[in-house]
Amino acid sequence: MGAKGEQTREHILATAESLILQRGYVGTSIEEIIGQAGITKGGFFYHFGGKSDLAHKLIVRFLEQDELFFRSLIARSEDLSEDPLQQFLIFLKLLAEAMADLPGAHPGCLVAAFTYESHQFDEDIRQLNAEGMLSWRRIFLEQLQKIVDHRPMKNGKPIDELADMLTSVLEGAMVMSKCLDDKDILPQQVLQFRNYVRLVFGDV
Repeated sequence: MGAKGEQTREHILATAESLILQRGYVGTSIEEIIGQAGITKGGFFYHFGGKSDLAHKLIVRFLEQDELFFRSLIARSEDLSEDPLQQFLIFLKLLAEAMADLPGAHPGCLVAAFTYESHQFDEDIRQLNAEGMLSWRRIFLEQLQKIVDHRPMKNGKPIDELADMLTSVLEGAMVMSKCLDDKDILPQQVLQFRNYVRLVFGDV
């Protein structure tokens, strides 16, 4: 596939993601995606075998983009400090700033959207969705493990629970932010989690 074909494919995926986050998977038809993307039906089916194939490629793309985003913030935090706790605190500050820089309320999470309508998907897509959440756990857990290798947690709780807490904060704050149309909720909640991490590891 040439550069133009790759651009068209990406345009369709971005259009489909935006519509699905607004209307849900069931509420978004191929015809609407085609109309919004400004392509022909033949153009759509050249790139995708159907709606299920589109969903599969959408979730793979979303998870890859998410991991790249988190990894880029982690790399920046590692450039700014050698202390694992400070690295994680910097990561959270960078994450909050990135969320605050969005032009409006966060559009939502495709993993969450697909979870709400999981009965619409085959086992492969459901597994990919679950893998997405597990990948976030692994990414956050890597950073937290570096911290506990140097200092204990005050409450002695398993660090995987703390890693999952960050995912819960992000997902919950996205829902609140979108529901209340308040873009500040998401960065505020990330910073509240950051304050909690400082307390848990005694950095106050």
